[in-house]
Amino acid sequence: MAETKNFLVPPEAASTGDAEAIDYLKQAIAKGRHWYLALLGAIGLWTSAEEDYQDRTYRYLIDGEAFDWLLMAERLCQTVDGLLPEDEINALLFRGIPPLEMSAGEVKNLIGERKYGHYLNYFYGVTVEEALLLAVQEEIDKERRVRGFQNSGESTDESYQRIYNKIRGELLKMFRQEKRYPRLKSITLTEQKEFTYWLFKYRLKRCEKAKIASDTKKALRYLRQQWQKKGISQVLAADMSHGYSV
Repeated sequence: MAETKNFLVPPEAASTGDAEAIDYLKQAIAKGRHWYLALLGAIGLWTSAEEDYQDRTYRYLIDGEAFDWLLMAERLCQTVDGLLPEDEINALLFRGIPPLEMSAGEVKNLIGERKYGHYLNYFYGVTVEEALLLAVQEEIDKERRVRGFQNSGESTDESYQRIYNKIRGELLKMFRQEKRYPRLKSITLTEQKEFTYWLFKYRLKRCEKAKIASDTKKALRYLRQQWQKKGISQVLAADMSHGYSV
């Protein structure tokens, strides 16, 4: 099994660790190891929290806490392009369907305990938070249909208001002010993930514990329903009984 290293090491050490991760991935696949297991082992070796590669910035660690493992998987898969089954790669990267089902313990052993903890932060702080917004928006849409409003308009602001007691525009302004980001009309995918994680922490700080627990259960229930429709358990094995570590 690959030796597991940490994020946020000195730049010179990071580049060495990243090269080691890529070499490990190539060699493990060449020796016949299943590509998904080799990929997780390479993720365990990777050290950079962020990098610029081929005119693109990859930010793997959001706010120093939340590990976007699928983004790293995408980056690593590029280094072995042509050696992996295209249908399985597309299923993983675009539909969140892994080629193997693994337990949380098996995944933790491959990517390392610290990265796994960072992954749980991402899972609860981004994946589950997105699910909460969708679940509440679905509730609002159902309520409107019951009242006979077939074309009731956009329900996004109302869902943000119910969860965070502010509309999305106000929250985005607060987020950008805090991060000292420019106020643009559009938002990138990277900034959207950061904003979602910020919303998660905002909710934990300002909402009552009973509401936090209720909302989290609602989001997990919605997420499980979506997984069932896809016929999968989850993108990466997550032990939901332990929650997040922030």
